[in-house]
Order: sequence, then structure tokens, then C-alpha cells
Amino acid sequence: MSQHHESTSMRDLLCASLDESHVGRVLSVCGWVAKRREHGEHLAFLDIRDRTGLVQAVVDGSVDVRSEYVVRVTGTVTRRPEGTLNDRLATGRIELTDCTVEVLSAAEPPPFQLDDRVDIDEQVRLRYRFLDLRREQMQRNLRLRAVVNGALRRAMDAQGFCEVETPLLWAPTPEGAREFVVPSRLHPGEFYVLPQSPQIAKQLLMVGGFDRYYQIARCLRDEDLRADRQFEFTQLDLEASFVTQDDVLGFVSRAVLDAAEAVTGVRPGTIPSMTWAEALDRYGTDKPDLRFGMALEDLSEVFVRTEVKAFSATTVKAMRVPGGASFSRSRLDQLTDHAKELGAKGLAWFRITPEGLDSPLARFLNEAESAAIRAVDGAEVGDIVLCVADEHSEACKVLGALRVTLGSPPVSEGPHHYVWITDFPMFEGVDEDGNLQAAHHPFTMPHPDDLDLIETHPLKVRSQAYDLVLNGWELGSGSVRIHRADIQSRVFKALGISDEEAESRFGFLLGAFKYGAPPHAGFAVGLDRLAAIFAGEENIREVIAYPKTQSGADLMTGAPKSISERQARDLRLKTAPKG
Repeated sequence: MSQHHESTSMRDLLCASLDESHVGRVLSVCGWVAKRREHGEHLAFLDIRDRTGLVQAVVDGSVDVRSEYVVRVTGTVTRRPEGTLNDRLATGRIELTDCTVEVLSAAEPPPFQLDDRVDIDEQVRLRYRFLDLRREQMQRNLRLRAVVNGALRRAMDAQGFCEVETPLLWAPTPEGAREFVVPSRLHPGEFYVLPQSPQIAKQLLMVGGFDRYYQIARCLRDEDLRADRQFEFTQLDLEASFVTQDDVLGFVSRAVLDAAEAVTGVRPGTIPSMTWAEALDRYGTDKPDLRFGMALEDLSEVFVRTEVKAFSATTVKAMRVPGGASFSRSRLDQLTDHAKELGAKGLAWFRITPEGLDSPLARFLNEAESAAIRAVDGAEVGDIVLCVADEHSEACKVLGALRVTLGSPPVSEGPHHYVWITDFPMFEGVDEDGNLQAAHHPFTMPHPDDLDLIETHPLKVRSQAYDLVLNGWELGSGSVRIHRADIQSRVFKALGISDEEAESRFGFLLGAFKYGAPPHAGFAVGLDRLAAIFAGEENIREVIAYPKTQSGADLMTGAPKSISERQARDLRLKTAPKG
């Protein structure tokens, strides 16, 4: 991200743009006083900060400024004397001398240091977010995010997509997460909702002939907050007509890799893909972190006739933990308890030692079983092998969770490993009424090879849904949509949705499809998560200018707040008492 050599009527250059090529020139900079140091009675050193960095200004005589005063400083660019160079600063070889200082705005002492050298309570940071944004970390993160957005827009424009803004006031929909509701003043008792996504709007754009649509879309969901989720979030949203799943994967891959290159200067290689079933079998999750090994191996065939009761299950999965033989017994007990909390009946462990396997179960294994455990993932002396025996999905899930606990590095560490996950199940389980539930949404196209299974073996039907995963974070998901009425009817029937219910819930979309819906597919990339990973941040709040706390509060503005009696009266609302 390059520095900009901006010139305005108030300043000649940005602080960090000054260098030895400017020596001898009288120039003005504007910014905040980051630090003031006195040198005797007749000399003061000021560190002046703007969005690009710091420059040192030397002032003869006293100057009445304090930290965070906003100033305009005019002085002569001079090389620093030998012994005073500061290689940690971009401007560490020069300084401004013979300076005059114009105070543009006085400032009270800030409630915390703004130099990133001390840990600050997050509640305080969010209460004074306008000050927190001055810190180098926040300046860097939000400007990185802007670079990502710019690269994504350029990539979509270059691929023939048209940017279209869809409404923020939308009709209530019964699908998906809880929505934020907006009362209508002009239609008392009726409501808009803020969109969870532009899903239906963008599909209607395909019916409208726009062919390739995208948007940097603001979306809102009234869900519990966590490290990678806020009420408000932003996504690169796209939809295209007359395309296949592979086409969409190509569109998104180019955009994301362009963004990665814009931020890091290095273009990642082609993004690999694996099916949902492969991801679950090898990593125990549909969002695998590929920065490290510890893949799961299946030992079910080896233990199919075992006499060891702990392994008498339909599936036995095993995982090598490098260096894990050093785990204490209390650590292994903690892992066992964690496995049980995740739903496992237990956890078997085997230390690899020069003498063989060290485990309470080792003496009960036959030669073939012992050899299989010693061979897991090329296990060596000093490693440990963990095993879970259960139903396939349960064994994979538990061992996959332990894999992340034991191996996953912090977000800020390791390379960026992208992977496409494809062929998700079409349906997942049943609801309380015994009806199948859509794994993605009811407009997802089934895999063409599985259409004949919808009525006979619906849980075996694969969908044309796909996710993009980066370092164990789901960046986004999408699917090929159903555009044929006959297939849509079969899917609705499998989900227990009658014609009347379908018309009530999805009537305006289905009605539009009657006028000629092209084959279409789409995707959405979570920009908050993408920017957070690029910035090396564990929490997306660090790449959002004004985030909410985990309780959904905005500490800076005090939101949410009560509305006035007049507003409530205009909206025909009665507010319940607090408590």
C-alpha cells in the first residue's frame, strides 16, 4: 500500500512522505501531536502524526501544545545529526527544523495511549472508538480492508459483472436467521426487515436479464455475536446466468486471489477443492484448516474383528499428533474429557516409544492392530496417536475438533491456505414434524447424478452447493440455483412444503420464474473475515470501524436506546418497560 504525496492549501505533504529528497525545502505538514519532548528551556521536539506515520519537528523556544493537539507545522527539511537516526521510522533520517506551530484544535488528554505499546481494555477502546481509530493498528487494518474492496471490485468489473445496489428495506421472509424488523410509519402495523442477504433480490436480477451482478453488500442478522460474527456484516455478493458451478468457482477465485495479491504482493496458487465427504473424512469438518497436517486416518477395516471393546464400533478414526508423547497424564485426561463433551464415548491414546506403543490398551491389541496404529500418518518416536471409535460422522467430528485444538496456529501465523468444499448434502436430518430440512436453502439445485434419489433416498442426494474456506474460516458459500419448476416442486415436496405454503412463502420469486428464469448460480464472500485474516486479527471487530460488543451494544453511541414518545406514537408502537 503506497504512500500518497498529497498537497492541499494547508499542507504540502503527508508526514511519512518526507525524505532526504526534500532536504533544504520549507514545507508544511498537518496532524496530531503524538509526543512532546523538552530539551532544555529553548528547544522542543514534537512527533507529528497523520494517517501515514510520524515526522519529528524541532521547535526553537517553548510551544504550548500537548498530546493529541491538532497542529500545522511549517519548517525546513533537514538531515538528522549523526547518532540521532531512527531506523524504525520511515522519516527516521530527516526532521523539520526552525519550525512554526499553528494550533488548529486543542485537545484534552486522551483516556489511553495511542501508540500501540500498551494493552488497552477493549471496552475502553470501543467507548472511545474515534480515538482508537487513530492508532496505527486500526489505520492499517481499515486501509487494508479498503485495498481488498478495491481489488474485488476491479476483478468483478474485469469479468463483466455489473454492480447493482439492492434494497435495505425488504419484505419479511420466513427462511434463515432472525431478522431486524423496521416498523412502517405510512403503513401502521406493518413492517420491513433489514436483509440477511440480497439472495432473492439478486435471483430476480437474473430473471431481469442482468446476467452478471455483484455488490459490496451490507447484510444484517439478529444473531448472537462472536469473534467472527457481528449484527452487521459486509460481503462480496454475486450472481451469474448461464453458468456452471465451475464458472462461479472461477469468478470468485480470481477476485479473492486478486485481493490477496493486492494486500501481500504475492499471488497465491490455484485454489484446490475437495468434496464435503472428503473434508469430513480427512479433517472432521467442512471448513478444514490446511496450514498443518494431522489428517484423520480410517482404521475401521483393521479393527473390524477386534476383541478390544473400546474399538467395537462401525468406524475407528485415528490421528497422529507430532511430539504428543510428551503430554502429561493430566493433559490426556483433559483431552479425553473434551472428547466426551463433544459426544464421544471415550478417547484412546497411544504414545510412540522406542519400545513400541505406550497405552493402557496396548497389551490388548493384536499385531496387525498395533502395526496400523504405529503407521498412522508416518508416526515417529515421540508422537502420540489418538483414536475415536463411533459412528462415522461422530468419530470424524470429535477427532476433527481435537485436531483444531491441538494443531491450529493463530490467525496471524502461517501461510494462507484456501480450499473449495463442494458436493454438500442436499438435506440434513428432519424437523420436529418429520420433514426433511434443506442443508443450504430450498432453491439449491441437486447434483444432476442424484436427481433420481430425491424421492427414494433423499439423505444421499448431493447438492450443487459450495463453500470457500481459508485457514479454517468459512469465507463464504453459494450454490447453483433451481430454475426449473419440476425440480423445484420435487424439492419442496421432499421438504414437506405444500403448493399453498410455497406460494405464501416464496410466491413473488416463484411467480417471477414463470416468466423465463435462466440457469443461474451465485456466491457471497464475507469481507470482514477475509480482511481479518489478511490483517492477522482473531476478531473481525478489529477490521470494522464501528463494531458492536458481544452483547450487541455500541459503547460509543450508547445504542440501542429508547425512542421518543413522539416517534413511538408516529409508528403506532407501544414500548414495554425495561427489566
